[in-house]
Amino acid sequence: MSSLPVFFVEQLPPEGAETMLAGSEGRHAATVRRLRAGERLTLTDGHGGLALCEVLDTGRDRLRLRVLRRASEPAPVLHVTLAQALIKGQRGELSVELAVEAGVDAIVPWRAARCVAHWDPGPRGAKALERWRQTAREAAKQSRRAWFPPVAEPVSTTALEQRCAAAAGCLVLHESATESLPSGPLPVAGELLLVVGPEGGLTEAELASLTAAGGQPVRLGRTVLRSSSAGAVALGAIGALSQRWVLRHSGDIWTEDSPIALH
Repeated sequence: MSSLPVFFVEQLPPEGAETMLAGSEGRHAATVRRLRAGERLTLTDGHGGLALCEVLDTGRDRLRLRVLRRASEPAPVLHVTLAQALIKGQRGELSVELAVEAGVDAIVPWRAARCVAHWDPGPRGAKALERWRQTAREAAKQSRRAWFPPVAEPVSTTALEQRCAAAAGCLVLHESATESLPSGPLPVAGELLLVVGPEGGLTEAELASLTAAGGQPVRLGRTVLRSSSAGAVALGAIGALSQRWVLRHSGDIWTEDSPIALH
């Protein structure tokens, strides 16, 4: 038994209505997934809304659907935001993909001092940001998520310090930390900011300023992870240590045969 494929729409149709899935999503459903009449899929608006649909008929780049059921997934009580230092090339997109699959709720690109990538204002920076956003959307669909994590505009260290001070908790991953991630209590609710530095590491000034803003330096065991994978590993630990992996209620995500519980 497998969960149903998820497709994004700007606005969910009402229960019982017929609707068309067209554009790039319809093309993917019809030509890549090769969905056929009688099969089912899930639509989401990326803001917690879900619709279980049956395929009525197909075209080259669209599907005609009937909405069988509407449901919604509540937003997480503990909202984890990843402040990811800019990474050059595909490893940056990999960091986003892994973090979304691991359950991150929002991503903030960070212009750390030792970043090789800079994302200067202009077309090149905008293109890089859009690649991160597109990666996040695709990873959210692949993971069957009802909430699509937004990717914010890149921030400076000063702006990151302010966000750290305002958050319910702030964890700064660093290899020199004397505390491990599981050693300290996590906030029950609100925003938990998770800071991951660039491949060259945080500068002493960045570590000091984030710590002064309320950040807690922590490390993930004895090994040193790459910037592209550290966030996902930390998110897994946070999921296990908090209530984020506890089933909340059933019936909002469906399999091919029957409802299954939400995570």
